[in-house]
Formats: sequence, structure tokens, C-alpha cells
Amino acid sequence: MENTSRERLHTILHQLAEIDYVHPENIPNIDLYMDQVLTFLDQELGTVREATEDKAMTKTMINNYTKNQLLPPPEKKKYSRDHMLNLIFIYYLKNFLPMKDIKNILDPINERYFGIESGLSFYDIYNEMVGFESIVAKDVTKDIIRKYNMSKKAFVDEPDEDKEILQEFTFICELCFEVFVKKMMIEQYISAMQDKKTDIQD
Repeated sequence: MENTSRERLHTILHQLAEIDYVHPENIPNIDLYMDQVLTFLDQELGTVREATEDKAMTKTMINNYTKNQLLPPPEKKKYSRDHMLNLIFIYYLKNFLPMKDIKNILDPINERYFGIESGLSFYDIYNEMVGFESIVAKDVTKDIIRKYNMSKKAFVDEPDEDKEILQEFTFICELCFEVFVKKMMIEQYISAMQDKKTDIQD
């Protein structure tokens, strides 16, 4: 049973290691029509899509993002590189944040850097951020292994069958609690950003 549990963890970690970000140099620096946008996102986000997802995004989803002012409107039905960057961020963030929070995160960046032709660009920001990806991925992997080893110290006096169930439950709860705490921290940070914006406007 112990070997089965470790093999399961090894398989999951191997899958995580295959997750890759969208490389900046792969993002087209030409305007694209909707079908081209969907094809690009589907290809580039293939390694991070959930197994239940048929497509990374759909035409309806992108139109809704524009309608709700989450995504700047396209120019003559064409989407720029900055649109693509927005959609990449939206894709990652929508898995654990509501749309209003994503809008609050992206609005200041779009207001300052979307479509600018000189100085620091949206692309420059993305390019610098993904440079930290490999560091973060290694830290996450180490932390998962640490939590797994911690869970193996729980319920050690229980019968083997019960022990495996309880230890796996402990491991999942450890991961869930961390997600909960980090999500709460993000929400608090967004709230503070909004309060600061309101104070400036007043």
C-alpha cells in the first residue's frame, strides 16, 4: 500500500513537471482573428488544461470577457499580442478567482501598459514574470513532497488499511488548506488595492 501511494505521488509530480508556461517568444506579434486566437490558446495551453476541458477557451467565453470589460475590445475583430497576454492571464486566474477579482488585478496593468508603443510594455512584464516560473515550480514540488512526508507521520498506530485512507486524507487536507490560505491572501490584497484606488479617486 505504501508503495502504491508513493507511486501515485511520483506520477502526479511527473505530470506537474510537464506543465509549461506559454513562452513569450511563441506569442504572435501580429493581430489575429478569433479562430486563430482559439487555435493558438488551445495549442499553447495544452499541457495545463484539465482533462475535462475540450478547449482552452471558446468564442463565447472571449466575447463575454470583452462584454464584461475584463478584456479590451478587439480592433476591427482582430486581437493583438496584448490581448493574447490578457487571455493567458485570465485562463490561469479563472481557475480559482471570480471574474471581478481578475478584472481588479488586470485593470491597472491594462490602463498603464496595454497597447503602448514605447517604454515598458505588457509583453515586457510577462517576459520578466515567466522568468521566475522554474524557481516557483521547484519550490512547489519540494513543498508537496514535504507535505506528503508529514502526512505519513499521522495515524501511524492505525491498522494498515485505515492508516492509508487517513494519511491520504491528511495529505489532501494539507494541500487544500494551503490553497485556502493563499486564495484568502490574494483576495485581501485585491481588496486593499481597491481601497487604495477609492482613496485616490476621493
